[in-house]
Amino acid sequence: MISRSLLIAALNEALSTGGDYAEIFYEDTDSESLLLDNGKSEPPALSKTSGVGIRILKGLGSVYGTTSDFSKKSLLSLAADLAKSFEGERTIKVETISKARVGKVNRVPDPVIEAPLEEKLAYLRKGYEAAKEYDERLVRIMASLSSTKSVRNVVSASGPNAIESDNVECRVRLSISCVASDGKSTETGRMGPGLACGWKECQAKNDPAEIARKAAKKAITMLSAKECPSGRYPVIIANGWGGVLFHESCGHPLEASATSRNLSIFSNCIGKQIASPIVSAFDDGTIGGAFGSSNVDDEGVGTHKNQLIKDGICVGYLVDRLNGRRLNMEPNGTSRRQSYRYAPTSRMSNTYIAAGKDDPQDIVKDTKLGIYVADFGGGSVDPSTGEFNFSACEAYIVRDGKIAEPVKGCTLIGRGDEVLMNIDRVGNDLDLGQGYCGAASGSIPVCVGQPTIRLKEITVGGRGGKLE
Repeated sequence: MISRSLLIAALNEALSTGGDYAEIFYEDTDSESLLLDNGKSEPPALSKTSGVGIRILKGLGSVYGTTSDFSKKSLLSLAADLAKSFEGERTIKVETISKARVGKVNRVPDPVIEAPLEEKLAYLRKGYEAAKEYDERLVRIMASLSSTKSVRNVVSASGPNAIESDNVECRVRLSISCVASDGKSTETGRMGPGLACGWKECQAKNDPAEIARKAAKKAITMLSAKECPSGRYPVIIANGWGGVLFHESCGHPLEASATSRNLSIFSNCIGKQIASPIVSAFDDGTIGGAFGSSNVDDEGVGTHKNQLIKDGICVGYLVDRLNGRRLNMEPNGTSRRQSYRYAPTSRMSNTYIAAGKDDPQDIVKDTKLGIYVADFGGGSVDPSTGEFNFSACEAYIVRDGKIAEPVKGCTLIGRGDEVLMNIDRVGNDLDLGQGYCGAASGSIPVCVGQPTIRLKEITVGGRGGKLE
């Protein structure tokens, strides 16, 4: 999209006042969203994002600017304006650009966004019909399919030879929401699996009818739920999307954007115990087909499988280029952004607690009285303190080693470091859930994950009195 001669000229303009690193990120992204609302199809929602971002670093100083105009005049003007943020003499002159050598995590021969519209609508209708047949108390069923194809290039220079990495990312997410009502209360069940894959793989891995029935079952089950009790109890958290608690309360505090500024409960914790010895955790951007995977990150660094916690010991952070300077650490492929409109920073990709040795059924059998959380809704976290407040949209009482009656209004309250240290059982059933994570560099696709785990004790909020 931009000639090499223009890229070299823009980099040199950006480095003219003594910057020690310059980066040009440019993208062309097409997005499509399809919706069936109670069986009625809406017109496809189409959008395009196309533009350029230029960033200059000098020591710990950083400046970033954007334009949607790819012309020579626009790029050189943007680079010159950004360079005015620094004062000094040129120390780097860019002469050549070489291609980066990175692995291909995601290869997509048939992007979903390019598949026939009729096929995609028929795919969604299978989900709608399955949910409609599940129970007459379902009053609204929404099925959507969102897909993107994004061409994202990064050219970076910290010496005479700039490095260019190109990347094509294709993603798809199927979302089904079922609203149930019995005349007295209304409950919603949702499922939203996502993949970095093509149309054939999407159809093979995500059966819309099966996913719709799961969403419908959640909504119907929670109609009969009573108010959740409150107090300090053992809590079992299901695998897959249950990992969103770790993502929010522990993953964000392990990002270098927080740890490098001493804004995290895990700042200066490398080599220290921050979790139970049975806990290990990773952020892995190299999982083929996973919703948060990429061939390279948004600074052009190849993605990695980064271990964050090993046997309870903090062994790593998610490190981007700028915050790596503050920590004296090398970037490890975890710098991400929503689009060219955002400067990149350290973010999660596919973050999970690793599988343990326990049979999930044994974890339940060995719990006399407690709470089982099958699915989470929203929540809030303060990375500087680790304090969180998470609501469960599907939860049950555990009685005498069995999952019993459903409860609603269940909230988990605590701190990220408390959660990690209180994990006393880790199952062998690791699974991933998909979603979008919003932070300083925008909203990005991620996977969260874990096996079934048990917290030996945590504060549970609810309006149902004391658990008996």
